[in-house]
Amino acid sequence: MELLLIIAFGGALLTYILGKLSPHIRDSFAVIISLVLVVIIACLYSRSVEKTFYFGFFGLGLSLRLNMLSWFFAIAISSLGALCIIFSLSYMKGRERTNFYYLMMLLVNAAMLGIVLAGDLVSFYIFWEIMSWGTFLLISYNRGAALAAGMKYIIMSIIGSIAMLIGILSFYTRYETLNISEISTLIASAPSGYILFILIVFGIAFGIKNAVMPLHTWLPDSYAEAPSPFTAVLSGMLTRMGVYGFLLLMYVIVGLHNVITPRLLSYHYILAWLGSITIVIPTFIAMLQNDAKKLLAWHGIGQGGYMILGIGFGTSLGVAGGIFHTLNHAIYISLLFMSVGAVQYRTGGERDLNSLGGLIKKMPIAFIGGFLGIAGLMGVPLTNGFVSKWLIYKTLILQRSPFLAFAALIGTWGTILSVYKFLHNMFLGQLPEKYEDVKPVPFSMQLPIIILSATILLFGILPGIPLKVINAIGTSFGFEPLNVTIWGIASESGTLNTINIFSALLVAVIFVWMVFRLGAKSVPVSQEDSYAAGAHTPVDKYHYTAEFYNPLYRMIKPFLRDLIDEFYYWIASSVRSFAGGVRHIYSGDIGYYVTYIILFLAFLIFVQLKWKPW
Repeated sequence: MELLLIIAFGGALLTYILGKLSPHIRDSFAVIISLVLVVIIACLYSRSVEKTFYFGFFGLGLSLRLNMLSWFFAIAISSLGALCIIFSLSYMKGRERTNFYYLMMLLVNAAMLGIVLAGDLVSFYIFWEIMSWGTFLLISYNRGAALAAGMKYIIMSIIGSIAMLIGILSFYTRYETLNISEISTLIASAPSGYILFILIVFGIAFGIKNAVMPLHTWLPDSYAEAPSPFTAVLSGMLTRMGVYGFLLLMYVIVGLHNVITPRLLSYHYILAWLGSITIVIPTFIAMLQNDAKKLLAWHGIGQGGYMILGIGFGTSLGVAGGIFHTLNHAIYISLLFMSVGAVQYRTGGERDLNSLGGLIKKMPIAFIGGFLGIAGLMGVPLTNGFVSKWLIYKTLILQRSPFLAFAALIGTWGTILSVYKFLHNMFLGQLPEKYEDVKPVPFSMQLPIIILSATILLFGILPGIPLKVINAIGTSFGFEPLNVTIWGIASESGTLNTINIFSALLVAVIFVWMVFRLGAKSVPVSQEDSYAAGAHTPVDKYHYTAEFYNPLYRMIKPFLRDLIDEFYYWIASSVRSFAGGVRHIYSGDIGYYVTYIILFLAFLIFVQLKWKPW
């Protein structure tokens, strides 16, 4: 494990140095390093080890540990990181500060590996901070609006880091150790009030990183303004470090029996409700977005709610669904941002859905990625998202939680309504004349899209491959093992068998194909010959829906406010005003300071005259 982290961090630095010599050598080396990390982690499968790699850090030992949970996240981080590095080769070509870009990309991936392999809270915190500050620099990479998005992110991250640091210091004060294994043993006898305190302070840090409402406000702008290859990393695994943190906190450090309590206002129950709120509200905000990246960003918040709902509910099926959905979301949301990045690459950075269209024939691979990505996002059968959502839905139904189940279902409806616009307005419909000469993106950008698209189908048809690892994670937490097969999960209350679904869909597809073959052939018409209910098509925007709802939107726009974001801005403005007022005290005039001293001495004399000892 030490060698793994040396390669990860050393490779990031060496990539930067090689970039000074030759961009081609740098690019090749970055790809090799990222692939080597995938191979090393893959070879560590099923191993369980913990060892101290440094003694004497202010009297504390720094350790690394590997188990099924850390391996699961490590292989996802390294695999996605490698694909995003490959995607970057063409996307970032010719841009400024590319040496810095590859340094920070590899550094952030190395820090995430350090987080999941950390065996003590000091190492965990150090790697967490490296990840956070590296993320800030990459979000701010394009400057301008990106810098404002990065500032919002890092301020929220600092708040979370301070909350986490309070919890870490509390552990050390109470137990005189920060080793995760030792703390998990000692905390078993801790009073419930102290356990709740730990869950809250660490929950703030992990809730901010996972953008759980109302801690979500940093995410939309950050996803929209970051370079698209890094947005794939940010949305895929970096944000989900919050999910890893919740799993580590609830089921490793605090423990299953201390977290899952029958009380109505217990921590896990409140977390499940926060997850359901996080599903519903951002999903419907996504419907109002015309910026492709912001639409996906709001869905990133909403899909994180499914993960929190699953792991927060605290059953073997729910936790399995939450962990599996974390992996699935990383796959399809990264794929979607790569598809958007491919479109941006060929259209001069265009992200407005109302200004695109008809790119399916020009960029078929990007379309396939977008199509399978939204299929996974919606949870269409035979995609990976269907299986993880099925596990979560079944958990809520079996546990008789109709309101939480309804919230999850509402989120799916909202997802269907919004992502159809994403696919249609970008790839279907009429092609704008200015994009007649658009060509497919280079193979280095197509390859990651193809791999992620295939993975969505692979884990949708053969979900037992990842579920085997997830089942081992659940049993290590203390949950009952699930009856996992290569095709799904078998249980007394019902069986998920994807081969049956595959057969039924195959018959349906053949039937639909035959109907279309027997029907009349389509007739080409002019691009301007498109209307609905008498509404004309706007010039250069070949979707009749582009401005169709403008009157309605003008009426409801005053009510479309993110009150939580406004509240945070009010706090920031109040603090700034207060600090500005305090700053005037330090005027630099010695006469003012003499006056302050005299007034203070007068106050002390007054207290002395009035104070009477008992």
